[in-house]
Amino acid sequence: MDRREFLQAAAVAGSAAAITVGTVNEVSAAKNKTQKTTEEKKVMKKIIIAADPFAVDLKDSIKAKLIADGYEVEDVGSQKGQDIAYYDCAPVACKKLQKDPTARGILLCGSGMGMSIVANRFAGIHASVVESVFAAKMCRAINNANVLCLGAMIWGDWMAKEAVDVFLNTKFTQGLEGLEDFLQGAFKTVNAIKD
Repeated sequence: MDRREFLQAAAVAGSAAAITVGTVNEVSAAKNKTQKTTEEKKVMKKIIIAADPFAVDLKDSIKAKLIADGYEVEDVGSQKGQDIAYYDCAPVACKKLQKDPTARGILLCGSGMGMSIVANRFAGIHASVVESVFAAKMCRAINNANVLCLGAMIWGDWMAKEAVDVFLNTKFTQGLEGLEDFLQGAFKTVNAIKD
């Protein structure tokens, strides 16, 4: 598959994915229909979360939602009154993620960029800084990202939570049927790149 065919297929899949995000009412209705049972919550992934001082409030809000949704959340970042720079808490989170490949990470700073830069220095970490719910979905579907990076200076609380939901509930290649072989091959090729 050449680049043009890939982009055309991704655009079609992206349009379908954007439609699946739906309106606020559709999203709420879908969530109500798919409330997880206690048994399902036990098998859900662990989330490693961290924030620098710029993003503590957003991190705390997302963390509370994740816990309410039944996720196991480990917070290794700044707390109110305890500042930890992005370049200090991101390595802690990434080392924990390396030990548990089934876990996912959510890293927050002012723009999301610093966290992403640090996180992507660790083997097995595929961190994506995103600025839309659609991008949060596509970083999973196209790139198999295991770490979501958000900027508190960019994201509002409600939309950030939507991005986290989409990120956690999208599977690699989901909605991109017909591109699975290409995307899996691309993922392996990218993982093999070393400087």
